[in-house]
Amino acid sequence: MTDKSIKHELVGTITSDKMDKTVVVTVERLEKHPVFQKYVRRRTKFKAHDEKNACREGDKVLIRECRPLSKDKCWRVVSILERQE
Repeated sequence: MTDKSIKHELVGTITSDKMDKTVVVTVERLEKHPVFQKYVRRRTKFKAHDEKNACREGDKVLIRECRPLSKDKCWRVVSILERQE
């Protein structure tokens, strides 16, 4: 097999851009509650690498899994899908 392992991609919203070359991306998903059978929104925060410091708080971005870049950071910002105004 010649291709590399499959990298996960997620779409999320930037909640913090205060660090240098790092953004915090919040990803929302729907899960079915095991007892009540109702869909509940769950959020997960990921630290992602932003090489050019191009992302701003509120932007919608696509992130891709990568090798560990630091203790908490193993995602990269691939593209900015929608800008916050």
